[in-house]
Amino acid sequence: MSNQLILVLNCGSSSLKAALIDHASGELILSCLAEKLTSNDAFVTFKYFEHPHVQPIDRRSWFVGKSDGEKHQIEMGENNDHKSVVQALLDELKAHDLHTMIKAIGHRAVHAGEKYNSSVLVDDNVIAALEECIPLAPLHNPANLIGIRAAQEVFPDLPNVCVFDTAFHQTLPEYAYTYAVPQELYKKYGFRRYGFHGTSFRYVAPTAAELLGKDVNNCSMVIAHLGNGASVCAVKNGQSVDTSMGITPLEGLVMGTRSGDVDASAYPFLAENAGMDIKQVNDLLNKKSGLLGISGLSNDCRTLQEAAAEGHEGAKLALEVMTYRLAKYIAAMSIATGGIDALVFTGGIGENSDLVRSKTVARLRSMGLEIDEAANQDVRFGKAGFISPKGKTPAVLVVPTNEERMIAIDTARLAKL
Repeated sequence: MSNQLILVLNCGSSSLKAALIDHASGELILSCLAEKLTSNDAFVTFKYFEHPHVQPIDRRSWFVGKSDGEKHQIEMGENNDHKSVVQALLDELKAHDLHTMIKAIGHRAVHAGEKYNSSVLVDDNVIAALEECIPLAPLHNPANLIGIRAAQEVFPDLPNVCVFDTAFHQTLPEYAYTYAVPQELYKKYGFRRYGFHGTSFRYVAPTAAELLGKDVNNCSMVIAHLGNGASVCAVKNGQSVDTSMGITPLEGLVMGTRSGDVDASAYPFLAENAGMDIKQVNDLLNKKSGLLGISGLSNDCRTLQEAAAEGHEGAKLALEVMTYRLAKYIAAMSIATGGIDALVFTGGIGENSDLVRSKTVARLRSMGLEIDEAANQDVRFGKAGFISPKGKTPAVLVVPTNEERMIAIDTARLAKL
């Protein structure tokens, strides 16, 4: 194991995810997930991963007596805020003599508006930009700021780097990001399409191009990042030229609990007919819709697939609506690229659900896309590879994403490691 470790933090309003990554090998050493923060039920789970460069006789080895994937959980009690979790993480690292090897901290930050088109070292200007963009991401940016400040306090001597979800999409052409509303709304309030999942798309695009035997700067693809949150991105010559999410992550595809596209007149309709205010409608579309809302059962795609196989009508309809909407967006994104060399699936659902991939591609035969069902069954659970017939163009691929690795790469570069 090298003596240059990168700590990656991803803070939500009531959660914190962390990953300790070996900069030299890119391998995950330890992960941390804190849930139910700010409540007395808050807890942190640490998960250990065996590192091939650490021998059991090494007195520094944090892995002695543990099995690969072993979890260790602690209750937070009254000390249940983000800073306390970062402190608990530091204590865990100290217990295994790892804290001195951390050289920089990378942060996932959701919304930078038009301020940044790449990752940056954190300074007062970056903090101010995140604060200015709070109206664009009221749930995410405050949590990101809490995480940054906690890291600065607990690790005062380490450089911090912000990696923005929106940065990759700053190459969208004006006609792709402009909403058809009076332009003073854009000029005054930044009311435009931004897109998200940029860190994932930025990791997956060159990996997919390599599998295709092409230069990422000389090929076109549509990438479908499918998870509880989901979006598609048109990537042409290594750049994002269109994406399905908008000013917020609500626009676009059917997701776990998000509706995706709805008629904007849903707001006055629900106000007048269901007596709902703006907050209630917003909560409905973000937290109670999508797969959960259609199925009336679950937002988990695995649960729905099992239920659909057993005849649950709501689950079957949810999967049909999801894959139909996804196929429509993929076809639309091919317009932005002028044709594609490949369709790429990634994210938890994209990487693991052969059913979702099969149902989606079946709707895209007019684009010349096909699936080899045997390959589709085989390429799951962390595998990368082609799921289209050999030699078929456009190709269909699965490429596991690794946002933490992408954040660590940017962090190491900007911290000059």
